[in-house]
Amino acid sequence: MASGSPSSSPDTATGSGTDPARPDTGEPLGGAGSDSDSDMGLGKFDCSAIDDTGDRLDGEGLEQEFESAADRVRDLVQTASRDQLLYLYARYKQAKVGKCNTQKPGFFDFEGQRKWQAWKQLGDMEADQAMQEYISCVNVLDPEGCTKERRQAERRTGFGGATVSSLYQEEMIREEDKNIFDYCRENNIDHISKAIISQKVDVNTKDEEGRALLHWSCDRGHKELVSVLLQHKADINSQDNEGQTALHYASACEFADIVELLLNAGADPSIKDMEGSLPEEVTESSAISSLLCHYTAPKG
Repeated sequence: MASGSPSSSPDTATGSGTDPARPDTGEPLGGAGSDSDSDMGLGKFDCSAIDDTGDRLDGEGLEQEFESAADRVRDLVQTASRDQLLYLYARYKQAKVGKCNTQKPGFFDFEGQRKWQAWKQLGDMEADQAMQEYISCVNVLDPEGCTKERRQAERRTGFGGATVSSLYQEEMIREEDKNIFDYCRENNIDHISKAIISQKVDVNTKDEEGRALLHWSCDRGHKELVSVLLQHKADINSQDNEGQTALHYASACEFADIVELLLNAGADPSIKDMEGSLPEEVTESSAISSLLCHYTAPKG
């Protein structure tokens, strides 16, 4: 799969606060003390196994305990493992938002996909259960904090809500530091159109990973921008350094409307990437796979 970013700035599209230019190495999101093989790693942590001898909270009491636990997480960022933080992140989102309701992030946005998958796998878990498990996890990670006076720190907001989202703070890119790929990621159609028309930018210019603007717009799900780029004669079958076309990107990200748009515009679904995968083989969507198979099937 492709990895990387059009600039050295952290990925602002998902607020991941990590540099997508580096492939996911499995290193913890926290500091040196964050050992992903910790005894409290997500794979080994079983919330139900915690000795919860006290009364289970509900209603306003549960919400207050949850908010207090969320404040305490700020002190755990440098010591908790990646999996522990994702465990907390998912339950925070479940408690605050409910069932995962966002689209799957771009397939080279590794951190965004980790967050999305952690949240999505909770399914229809009730908010009360999510809060209980969140509190239990924080109490295990910070046993001393259980007996301390609840702290009333100023809450921060952002993608993912407060507390755990401090791991994923967005880093704004100054206007003067942006390149054409940053504007593409932001879906700034007006800026990109003017740059192409004025010939300041070649519509088929590529980043260091061989990704053209069309790759980026497909990965982000910017359908209107895809149309604009095609109108400006973007190479619809351009391949990145791993042999992937825009159709691979749209398929993997499960943007069915963009897949159909590309196919109608002449995208070749028979192009394989360097691993030998067709666009229909990189998607988990049966509808997209069927659509691609229809276009690759012999006519007559």
